[in-house]
Amino acid sequence: MTQHIPSLQKLVHEISRLPGIGPKTALRLAFFVLRSKNELAQNLSTALLAAKAQIHECAQCFAYTEGSDLCHYCQSPHRSDETICVIESPSDITNIESSGAFRGRYHVLHGSIAPLEGVTPNDLRIQPLMDRIDQAQAEGSPLKEIILALDADLEGDTTALYLSKLIRQRQLKVSRIAHGVPIGGDIDYIDERTIGRALQNRVDI
Repeated sequence: MTQHIPSLQKLVHEISRLPGIGPKTALRLAFFVLRSKNELAQNLSTALLAAKAQIHECAQCFAYTEGSDLCHYCQSPHRSDETICVIESPSDITNIESSGAFRGRYHVLHGSIAPLEGVTPNDLRIQPLMDRIDQAQAEGSPLKEIILALDADLEGDTTALYLSKLIRQRQLKVSRIAHGVPIGGDIDYIDERTIGRALQNRVDI
């Protein structure tokens, strides 16, 4: 149907470029926009353009922020300088913050090492992380540990191994968040790789 309506076809195409949005979902969303009042399209367009124009990366941790050079987490005097949690994406901060278990600082890599996709360490915010560590140690800051909160996949494992070598060279503790059987999970339905990780990450009780 969309091939007969060029404007609709373009709208569906652009929506489908968003992650997790397939052609059918994109078509439903496009029809929803068409059925809605013009105000929705105008507000959506304004919000998108404003976000692109006003939101930028934090000068220190590379999370997203608006206004000042430093984000909320880097500016906060109530967070600990003893730990830095390294994550792949700014969106990971929301998940970690919702746990209430971490009150340190963050560093966003904006991806993970993926040789098959042509993503190398130079494509990530790895050198700025090393610079942060070196500067903190030179200034005598209380930085004690780097926590790697990376995905439990091949790219995450590769990135964690690469980072751990660099960080240990700086005589700094490096750890990685545990992976394994989730709370409330039934072992009968857990895959072999997750079971293996759970056994490797077992703790005393």
